[in-house]
Amino acid sequence: MGHTEHMTPTVESSNPNTYQPKAQTPWLSWLYLALAIAGGVLPWMANLSFMREYGPSFDLSQFVSLANVNAASQSLSRDLLVGASAVTIWMVVESRRLQMRHLWLVLLSSVTIAFAFAAPLFLCLRERRLAELAREASSSEASGLA
Repeated sequence: MGHTEHMTPTVESSNPNTYQPKAQTPWLSWLYLALAIAGGVLPWMANLSFMREYGPSFDLSQFVSLANVNAASQSLSRDLLVGASAVTIWMVVESRRLQMRHLWLVLLSSVTIAFAFAAPLFLCLRERRLAELAREASSSEASGLA
């Protein structure tokens, strides 16, 4: 079996390395979308406050310096760095496994909007892709029975 065949989502149960779509919960993608919106708005409210206080040019070095000004902020910054790195790696691997489109938009939004926006957006898109795969699987099962 070639590398591409291994990555192709399918419903064959004889191969444990293939993806098997499961029943979907449609509300979950909407919940992720709501979290993405909150994850975009809330950090940018703080970013705008930063720009009002320290100047509209958004001095990144000053922002990072202030994000590490004490032990509490260092803890949050390091927690975000490690967690976001791990989740970003997973998003790349998972998007390839499920053959998702437009990952580049999610990755770009992670650095231009906020990781708190990008991660739930990815989860929303992932749920939609899983639903699509489940529909394709049930459609092929139905046509196979006919």
